[in-house]
Amino acid sequence: MAPPAPLLAVRGSEGLYMVNGPPSFTESTAFQRDSGKNCKAVAFSKDGSLFAWCNGEKVNVVNVTSAELLCSFDLPKAVCLQFSPKNNVLATWQAYTTAKDGAAGVPNLQLHDVKTGKCLKSFIQKKMQNWCPCWADDESICARNVNNEVHFFENNNFNTIANKLHLQKVNDFVLSPGAQPTKVAVYVPGSKGAPSFVRLYQYPNFGGPQSALANKSFFKADKVTMLWNKKATAVLVIASTEVDKTGASYYGEQTLHYIATNGESAVVQLPKNGPIYDVVWNPNSVEFCAVYGFMPAKATVFNLKCDPVFDFGTGPRNAAYYSPHGHILVLAGFGNLRGQMEVWDVKNYKLISKPVASDSTYFAWCPDGEHIVTATCAPRLRVSNGYKIWHYTGSLLHNYEVSSNEEMWQVTWQPFLDGVFPAKAVKYQAVPSELPSAEPKPAQAYRPPALRNKPVTSSKLHEDEPPQNMKPQSGSSDKPLSKTALKNQRKHEAKKAAKQEAKADANQDSTQSSASQNAPRSVVPAATSGDPEVDKKIKNLKKKLKAIEQLKEQAAAGKQLEKNQLEKIQKETALLQELEDLELGL
Repeated sequence: MAPPAPLLAVRGSEGLYMVNGPPSFTESTAFQRDSGKNCKAVAFSKDGSLFAWCNGEKVNVVNVTSAELLCSFDLPKAVCLQFSPKNNVLATWQAYTTAKDGAAGVPNLQLHDVKTGKCLKSFIQKKMQNWCPCWADDESICARNVNNEVHFFENNNFNTIANKLHLQKVNDFVLSPGAQPTKVAVYVPGSKGAPSFVRLYQYPNFGGPQSALANKSFFKADKVTMLWNKKATAVLVIASTEVDKTGASYYGEQTLHYIATNGESAVVQLPKNGPIYDVVWNPNSVEFCAVYGFMPAKATVFNLKCDPVFDFGTGPRNAAYYSPHGHILVLAGFGNLRGQMEVWDVKNYKLISKPVASDSTYFAWCPDGEHIVTATCAPRLRVSNGYKIWHYTGSLLHNYEVSSNEEMWQVTWQPFLDGVFPAKAVKYQAVPSELPSAEPKPAQAYRPPALRNKPVTSSKLHEDEPPQNMKPQSGSSDKPLSKTALKNQRKHEAKKAAKQEAKADANQDSTQSSASQNAPRSVVPAATSGDPEVDKKIKNLKKKLKAIEQLKEQAAAGKQLEKNQLEKIQKETALLQELEDLELGL
């Protein structure tokens, strides 16, 4: 049986509705459009079977296939919704408010049983950041951060705290995905000269630092982002500071750390300085891609030893997205960049296509691993709102724009569990499309009237680095060099080149002197004035004239000279006259 076409939920001032995915792109009749303009939040369940939304009056939960209303909650102010992994619990959050007399506010985080509609538990959760409790994939554990402690509940029994992880000033935690045993990564910010650290624990072994699976400490960290791989064997930690003390970056300083559950840890060496824009694990869990460095940014794939595997060179990009099957990687430049995308075949590291989605604020892979949605949403951009659906070969299959007086706030694919859509072979030929290519014409640089009939001279602010395979070639056991080793190697090569150049100059001088000795006119020894100062001036003038000769040769070969170099050539006559005067005065 063919897998179903994923739906696309669209939320905006036109209401909430669903669109059938490729190939039809028509509005779904199974889901009744909610035309209200106050839809604040939507959420699909992990397997895509349930859908919840808040329309400003109630939170409704429906079965996506049958469109049957399963339950409804009287929560008009809910702004965040999330299902537990097995669809047993719906978590809702609304802004925390206190009474006018200063009394504590009512609990604003509520956990509801989806089957019965009953409220299982209410908590006070003041901050919107990390508002939702985290569940293990089988729902055997649920955890939330409360006052420097991580509280664990078992089997959705929220009346009893089954376990606690207590560390001074726990700021954040992430549960590992996948099957039992569940692992926990916790972050504690540094204070009073002590470093920040991330520790990995295996639930329920929380008996102090000795029971930790791994520990990594670092000084430069005001906040961190922790990313588990799918197999729960390693965590990537992006540590960020708010301020870069060197003054090199307005956006602070970032470092990338790797921590494995077997206790290994490393700092990922990034060859180019600058911010880290994005880091993403391949779903196969054995490699990850980082986009980093001052623009034009570099993108590199690393293995679990933190060695570079493939370098994509430099380009206008700030994000990376692996397809659900991990066989295709999209490098993109959104936000303040033009929306250029590079679609790469991960296995062979070949470029498939380079579509351009201008003004995009959102990107997501369709669960089928073949289609992509890009969207321009408010409030990030309030004009030209709409979405586009692409095939990864670069073909634009569907384009929808809302009318000028309307806004689109969110689009999201209906998720599916792994294995529903089988992985297909990578195509390089663009699939047929009825829509014209969306590639914008490249903007031409302004040319003043005096230069318009003359040949164009290409001028770039920087040279883009080409992609290169960083894997050691078969038969050679050379490892990719670290940043310091590369620097030392370059220094060594520069010294070697300088030595060879000096040697070549010495040989040239000796051949010239031998030739001058053979010539009849050179029997007379070179005259000296006897005045060291005059001899020094003559030597310097000859040196300058030699440099001018070299510049003239370069100009004859077609090289464009700088203004100061042209000025040097103009001084040749004056220098020759000065040299002649000095030599005549001998």
